[in-house]
Amino acid sequence: MLATLKQTAELVEFFRLHGTKQTFKKGDFIIRPGDAPHGVFYIYQGLVKAYDITKYNEENLLIIRKQDEIFPLIWAVTGKEHHIIYQTLAPTITYKIDRKVFLEFVQSSSDALIPLLDMTIEMYRLHGERILTLEYRTVRERIISFLLNMSQRFGKETNGGILIEVPLRHQDIASSVNATRETTSREISALERKGLLQNKQSFTLLKDIEALSKHLI
Repeated sequence: MLATLKQTAELVEFFRLHGTKQTFKKGDFIIRPGDAPHGVFYIYQGLVKAYDITKYNEENLLIIRKQDEIFPLIWAVTGKEHHIIYQTLAPTITYKIDRKVFLEFVQSSSDALIPLLDMTIEMYRLHGERILTLEYRTVRERIISFLLNMSQRFGKETNGGILIEVPLRHQDIASSVNATRETTSREISALERKGLLQNKQSFTLLKDIEALSKHLI
């Protein structure tokens, strides 16, 4: 990362001083379906998933935002709307500021651009990884690639393996790997029977990272 702790702290402090603190329960909408963005949000605590609705009326998971990230970042900078829905995956606290105030701050503080550049690069990396995941031929390979990528971003080491601390529905995984929910559920069950992963209270435990990785070679 390019930003120093001081530069990041300055950006965070700006949101805390000038933003409106908002508290959400799990499952609450921050930006509802069909609504235009109504501010720029800094996630102080929690998880927020960004998704759209396909022409088949199914959710298409795009990205999961976590603590210390800002959304919707592209709209905040360019003003272009993409009709993305933002919904919490856990109890969440945000600080919201007006887009105009956000832009004035960014334009007046060169230091603020560095942590924003870090966030933009991370977005680019995540979307690039999703494209690479879709290049794998089988659904099982795509699921494994998706879960390994999620473990890098949200994984916690435990005695039993790497626990992905994000509640992932089979539909979320399916939409990310371009597969049906039924096929995704079947492949995940097969990996569970092999002892490679386990569902733990809506979280996913990767029990053998090395064995999972070998499926992608």
